[in-house]
Formats: sequence, C-alpha cells, structure tokens
Amino acid sequence: MTDATAEKLREITAEDYPAVRGLVAGLAGDALVRAGRLLARLDPDRVLAAHPATPAPLIAVTGHGTLTALVPALTGELARHGLLARVRPSDFDSWVFDLADPGSALYAAGPALVLCVLDADLVAGELPLPWRVEDVERVLAEKTALVERAAEVFATAARGATLVLNTLPLPRSLTAQLVDLGARARLGAVWREANARLLRLTETRPEVVTVDLDPLLAEGTPARDVRQSVYAKAHLSDALLAGYAREVGHLARQAAGGTKKVLALDLDDTVWGGVLGEAGPEGIEVAGSYRGEAFRRFQAVAKQLGSQGVLLAAVSKNDREPVVKTLREHPDLTLREDDFVQVRANWRPKHENLAELAADLNLSTDSFVFVDDSAFECGLVRRELPGATVLQVSEEPALHVERLLADGWFDVRALTAEDRARPARYREEQARQDFLHTFDSLDGYLRELDISVALAPVDAARTDRISQLTLRTNQFNLTTRRLQPAEVRALREDPAARVLAIDSADRFGDNGLVGAVLLRRDAGVLHIENFLLSCRVFSRGIEQAVLGAVLEHAFDEGAEEVRAGYVRTARNGKVADFYPRAGFGTVRADDASADFRLTSRPAAAPVDHIRLTARFERDLP
Repeated sequence: MTDATAEKLREITAEDYPAVRGLVAGLAGDALVRAGRLLARLDPDRVLAAHPATPAPLIAVTGHGTLTALVPALTGELARHGLLARVRPSDFDSWVFDLADPGSALYAAGPALVLCVLDADLVAGELPLPWRVEDVERVLAEKTALVERAAEVFATAARGATLVLNTLPLPRSLTAQLVDLGARARLGAVWREANARLLRLTETRPEVVTVDLDPLLAEGTPARDVRQSVYAKAHLSDALLAGYAREVGHLARQAAGGTKKVLALDLDDTVWGGVLGEAGPEGIEVAGSYRGEAFRRFQAVAKQLGSQGVLLAAVSKNDREPVVKTLREHPDLTLREDDFVQVRANWRPKHENLAELAADLNLSTDSFVFVDDSAFECGLVRRELPGATVLQVSEEPALHVERLLADGWFDVRALTAEDRARPARYREEQARQDFLHTFDSLDGYLRELDISVALAPVDAARTDRISQLTLRTNQFNLTTRRLQPAEVRALREDPAARVLAIDSADRFGDNGLVGAVLLRRDAGVLHIENFLLSCRVFSRGIEQAVLGAVLEHAFDEGAEEVRAGYVRTARNGKVADFYPRAGFGTVRADDASADFRLTSRPAAAPVDHIRLTARFERDLP
C-alpha cells in the first residue's frame, strides 16, 4: 500500500465510506490488513446512518486461541467487496459456552456470520504425557463431537445465520514427536479423518460452512508463528488468518448477493497466446509448448466453470469470421464456440460489447467478470462499467488460472440442477430473441411463445434453489431479502407462511424454477414478504399472472386486505411501481422504500397468453 493510499484511508470519514472500495480494491496480504486497521476506527453505526444501503453483516468471532489479528483482516476483506464489517469478538477460548448455550451473548447479538476458529492446540493441549496415537484419536473424537453438538444448538438458536468452521492444521512439531514412522502415518490418517468429519458436517448441516485450510497451507502460507503460539496463544499465524478472512469475505459477498454470473473473456493473449489476426489460427499458442500448455490450462478451468452454470462469453477485437472458424476448427482448443453463450468479435470498444451482451442476457454488468491482458482495455471497462469486476492477467499465462480463481467470484452455497442447466437455457433465450424478431408486435410474439407457468409450494428438494434465487436475483427482487437455506426451510415449515415456487416453460424448452413468492398470513391480512423473478423471464407477463393468482386465492380465502412492500436498491428500480400498477394503494413511501395495500379484488385483465396452474396447499415434510 502506498503512503498516499494510507493517508487517504486515515482521512476517510463515515460519509466517505463508498470511496473505500476503490482505495483497497487492489490490496492483498499485509497491505490489506494494514488498511483494515486504519478502517477499524470508523464507527459502523455512523457509516450506516450516512449510507443505509451498505451491506453490513454482523460477524461474531469466537474460537480457541487468540484471534486479535483476524479483526483487521476481516475489516479489509469486506471493504474490498463493498461491505461494511461489524465484528464482535468473544472472550478468549469461549467457543463452547458461546455456541452451546442458546442464551449466550453471541446468539443475543443476532449475528449473520459466526466464525468459530479452531486450531491444533485444541487437541495437542489435552494430550496426556506420554501420549500415543490412540490418545490423539480419542481427543479428536471428543472435540469433533463437541463441535457437532454446538452446530446442532446453532441450528435452532441462530436461524438464518451461518456458522463458519475450519479444518485443523496438523503441525510437524506434533507428528515429529513420534519416532515410529508407522505411528506417524496413523496419526496423519486419524487427523485427516477428523478434518473430513468437519468438512462433511456441511452435508447434514446446511447452516454450516467449513473452510478447508489445507489449500492455503499448500500455497505456502505458514500455519503458525511458534513464538506467537507459545507466548500469546495465537495458534494460527497472522498470514493464515488473513487467508481465512479472504475466504470469509467471499462468503459474506455471496450472502449479500454479490455472486457473479458471467465470465467474459478476451481471446488474444488471454485464452490463447498471440494475436489471431497476425499469427493466424496455425500460429496461436494453445497446446504443445510451454506457453501453449498454460493457455490450455486456463481454457480448461473456464470450461469447468461453465459446466457449473457460469455463463461464458468471448469479447475480442478481431474480425468475427476467423474467430468463429478458429473456435470451431482448431484441433487443440479446449474451449469451443458452443461453450460460449455469445461470441462478440468486432472492432468496437469492449465496454460497449459488454453492455450490449448484458442487455441481451437481461443481466446487469454488475454480474460480469471481465478478463483481459490489456491494461488499456481493463482501464476503459473499469471506467465505463464500474460495477463489473475487471481482472487484468499478466504476460505470464501460467498465472492466469490463479488470477481468475483468487476471489471465488462465482461461488454459491449449493450448486443446483438449475445452475448446471443455465448456459443451455441462455442459449435457448437467444433462439427466443431470434423468434421475436420475426414478429411485428410483442403481443404476437408472446402468444406464439406458448408460455406455461406452475405456481406451487416449494418442496424440500428445492429449498437450496429458492435460497439461491434470493441471494442472486437483484433486478426483479422487490425487497432484496436474502435467505439462507435454513431460513427457507423454516418458512416452509411455518404454518402461517407460504413459499411458492414459480416454474415456467415455453415452446423452446423448460426454464425450470425461475422465481418465488414469499407469503405470510396474519389474521385477515396476507403479507407478500417478497416477490422475485429471474431476469431471464420477466417482461413476459409471468409476474402479472402469478400476482393475479396470489391475489385471487387470497380474497377467495377470506383475506380482508393484502399488503406488500418495496425496498429500493441500486439495481431494482425497474420494479418500483410493480404493486401500484397492479392496483395497490400506497400507504407510505420515501426514497428508500414503500408500503402498499390492496383491500378488494383487483379488476386487472387476465394474462391471456399464459397458461397458469396454481396450487397453494403444502405437502410436508
């Protein structure tokens, strides 16, 4: 971090907080931790008073050892993603009391994230002298069982929150005490089995995330500083805590709806080596050489991301014909034309291509990660599309993969079938757009599109998908209420609530689960707590048809009125008048939010081009 940046951070006030993201965006490691220390002096309440829309998760920190170094690291990491860290540290080694007692101060604070940071001394400190591998196995079993019981309490005491655990690094100073090499091997096995048990806890406890520290250690991060461990009881190194904080930052960003959807790739010197227009297809580097293998590796990673629902696009300053021909016919390419939802090869500015691509996909450019080797192109896109994430790769292609994956831009809590089908569905959307262009009017297009919609209570198997919709949908999201899977399950089981899933299909294929309506009945009042719809399908009348079905059912069931709300964000302005257009009256409104009410059955015309089936009765479990 330069002295100039440090000075600006010292002068930052609560009113200036939106500028922080730009100041710390390029920082990492010690520099980012230093920035976090400078930012920790800001009062979060004053920041929120000045900027109430700033995502500000409350993070409770508990654990076994001294964790002082974690606070500035968390502060810096969240600031880098445009979030405001509100960190609440617990007392030293209080994790059992904090998590096992539903009445603890930790639960009373209502945190969004609870970090329970554990270390090897949790086990080593309770071994007898002398000790054997069997003693380690016994203590590991006791501690992992204790963690599992704490997670069970957490599930009911902190609904909607996420418990973040971590694997335990195995120190050489422990294994080296065994002179029997076979015993050392057994120790390694039982230790890894305990870590596997912690990792598998996420399979049965969806409110738990376990951060695997092994990948950080494999990249050379020291597990501990021996003197700090012995004298200060800080059993994890500052560098490892900083790496852990980076992972938590990704999780907090994802929980705030910051997961990216599109990976837009430059081609020349990014996807392949060399300039296609100069070297020709036979001259570009894609395999068979040192650099070529590096580019092949990058392509393989991009293809892997695409297989998990990330939308791949190519944006290149080249003539289109040779680009498409190369993607189709080059024998050594891993990425092919069909891997991309669009290939934009022309000589126009890349930010214009990205903006048009976003419009075609019905997404915001905030959903984009753009990768290019050119400092000029990256700078221009940053300036013109400030919401897009821009990654400049270096001249060394072996580092492209690490640059792309460093910040987990596409991470989700649980991958769904809809995720894997997303690229194919966006390609179907291109067919719909081509079909649209054959009509003189939108009404004619919608009639021939043959849209069917099913509205029904969500089943248990799709709660993860509903959670994901709340976390990733930003444009048609009336209140932007983010729900973790456990919260969706709780609503599903609440007799006063309904979580309705919206599925749609048309002549081009099945769109799958595309939206949700969250309802709550309170005596004679039906509250629409949120209404959200995937950007892939809105403006086709689906939203009007679904709302009409909900209102008809509400008044058929004797509701005296229906209430709904809207909370403004930077990206949902286009739906601000959704309820008034449906006949709702405005009860209260300001620049940040509005409340609406409907006291009689609306006289809205039916949406004739949609075949809708609706069911409101729940099937539990």
